[in-house]
Amino acid sequence: MQDSPSEAGRFRWCSAGFNVSASGLLLAICQAVLALGRAQQLSLLRSQLVQSSASSEARSTTLQETSCCILSRHFRRMVVNLSANGIRSCRPVSANPLFAVFAIWFLVGPNVFGQSPTSKSAAKLRFEISFPESLSAKPLDGHILLGISTDKSSEPRFQLREEEALSAQFFGVDVDEWKPGTSASIDSTTLGYPIVSLDQLPAGDYYVQAVLNVYETFHRADGHTIKLPPDMGEGQQWNRKPGNLFNKPMLMHFDPQAGNTVHISLTEKIPPIEPAQDTKYIKHIRIESKVLTAFWGRPMYLGATILLPQGFDEHPQAHYPLLVHQGHFEPDWEFFQERVSPGAKGETLQFLQYANRFYQDWTSGHLPHVLLLSIQHANPYYDDSYAVNSANLGPYGDAITNELIPEVEKRFRGIGQPWARALEGGSTGGWEAAASQIFYPDFYNGAYCFCPDPVDFRAYQLVNIYDDKNAFWDQGAFGKVPRGEMRSSTGQILAVMEPTVRHEEVMGTHGRSAEQFGIWQAVFSPVGDDGYPKPIWNPSTGVIDPQVAAYWKEHYDLRYILERDIVTLGPKLAGKLHFAAGDMDTWYLNNAVHLVQNFLDSRKNAFQIADFEYSPGKPHCYMGGGDISNMESLGTVYQRILPKIARHMTDTAPEGADMSWKY
Repeated sequence: MQDSPSEAGRFRWCSAGFNVSASGLLLAICQAVLALGRAQQLSLLRSQLVQSSASSEARSTTLQETSCCILSRHFRRMVVNLSANGIRSCRPVSANPLFAVFAIWFLVGPNVFGQSPTSKSAAKLRFEISFPESLSAKPLDGHILLGISTDKSSEPRFQLREEEALSAQFFGVDVDEWKPGTSASIDSTTLGYPIVSLDQLPAGDYYVQAVLNVYETFHRADGHTIKLPPDMGEGQQWNRKPGNLFNKPMLMHFDPQAGNTVHISLTEKIPPIEPAQDTKYIKHIRIESKVLTAFWGRPMYLGATILLPQGFDEHPQAHYPLLVHQGHFEPDWEFFQERVSPGAKGETLQFLQYANRFYQDWTSGHLPHVLLLSIQHANPYYDDSYAVNSANLGPYGDAITNELIPEVEKRFRGIGQPWARALEGGSTGGWEAAASQIFYPDFYNGAYCFCPDPVDFRAYQLVNIYDDKNAFWDQGAFGKVPRGEMRSSTGQILAVMEPTVRHEEVMGTHGRSAEQFGIWQAVFSPVGDDGYPKPIWNPSTGVIDPQVAAYWKEHYDLRYILERDIVTLGPKLAGKLHFAAGDMDTWYLNNAVHLVQNFLDSRKNAFQIADFEYSPGKPHCYMGGGDISNMESLGTVYQRILPKIARHMTDTAPEGADMSWKY
């Protein structure tokens, strides 16, 4: 092997006298390109060559001193020294891209690059998506979600599910500075869920719909500029978010292997949401938060829905304790129904019946007279903030504690003293209630924490983020088992970790899914170098980052924080925490509650901080009350806990405390 005189220093020639078929040469080319990360594009070509090798042998030619120049990234090439039996050596050298293109064309010829329209290796199915200037004259940033469904009962955009077997098919892609009239492409390289690639979709008839989740650019106080979906009053629901673009569902037949292009124009825009209206009992407020505005670099708001007690207007001198309801975004107080809608059936009917019973008990004065506050703290990452200070979300804990709650108490005659404040919530709200009580122990006087999100990260669902190496797999020396992520109350697996994490990646990259793993990561993680939350694990492989796990532990692992700071927290939290969970929690959250109890019941803790209630066989959203259904547990929660809260407040109130609420 020697340098070509005319190209010395620029190209290396592989010279050897050998007889090789065109098929074998092309196969070698494909193998080299695959080694350079081009597997997806050329795997079909490789398969085709293998299948046609017999007929290709008849067309073999003698190639003397042949150069095999293959393009790759950064205008590098791989020199392949070929023998009649295949590749003998490969090494990277600098390359002239024009020469490489010419060499591949010369070797491969029009039989590959100039395929006939009927060739199976022709361009596969792709979607070209655009929007008209009438919807936005300016370029848009955001994330496109393409839904493909066989179910006509609802639009595809409403059929993305965590349960893999029940979900429609979706693909997602980011767009930056996307101009009206230009196309964004979704093809076989675009990540999908539940099916990974468009190539794997069976031929058939489908309803197709695309949605652009529009992003806004934020210039945060920490110096990072990032693009995120702002909440528009809908509680971070991309398929209902005002201002998002979409197309009306289209029914069409296509075959991913046939090689055609589907054009979609996003001709519709989701309209604004009408704000909820005040009533005699339900009031709404919205305030600009100074600390959140400073962090996010533009005005940020907190909202609240307040349920006034019976007799509020008739007792203008009375002042009231405050019960803070923590949970997901609610535009109005939904569990408060003056009447049951006719025609309601099933669980909807049961919910409305319990909501009506609560309305009757509340308005008749049978329940303690308190203010009930539901917080609206939707943000660019989720429908609520988890009510704590966070490196990625900003100081939501301080904003709620120091800005929103004092404003509510001022406007609606709250007592405004720590002994007269309590918290309750389930699921996300259960974690928030516990965290608010633990992080602000002198501000609240009790927290009812139902089916809370992971309160011990050794049981982050089924992942121990400190000891496990991989979130997706329970791995042994010779085998591995996928980790469950979701189950039924009888133990049937409904979802496992890898597809669930991929489901969120399809919804939004860089932790922008506005879904469960995305918000946990946004709240608990430090800021990454790119300004987005630093991942707790690699979203493609599941490998856990121990440094991020250590950060989570010190800042947000509630069991660890209780154990670490028990000497100072113990006296402040005595008798204030109340946990309840179903022992067949849908997302395995009961495991972490047991770990908290194990510590609090151990000799390491000398304080009576918490009580615990479990119900065998109950799934997520069990809220105490003994061996009753989840619906009854939810439907009777205020009738059960409000008298306990009022009694505890009375027993712990300082001498001379305001009791004007007891009329």
